[in-house]
Amino acid sequence: MDSGMIGKIEKGIQYAHEPERFEFQQLRVNVRGTHTTHPVEYNHGNWHCDCEFFITHQQCSHTIAVEKILGQMLPGGSPMIVR
Repeated sequence: MDSGMIGKIEKGIQYAHEPERFEFQQLRVNVRGTHTTHPVEYNHGNWHCDCEFFITHQQCSHTIAVEKILGQMLPGGSPMIVR
């Protein structure tokens, strides 16, 4: 491995330890639920899931799970989530 690549790896590790460098704008992830897979999207501070519960409550187990995994990386987050 050349020294240029080693430097990039080291910088990447440094950045990963500084979460304030990151600002999520958009994210799409498939969450495998009990019965089916649901696409969960985060777009400029707004969540969306195709499950029926989300449609009526603007939050669901799928969006909560993604928020839980991402933790401090998302700005704000949901006040209902216990971290």
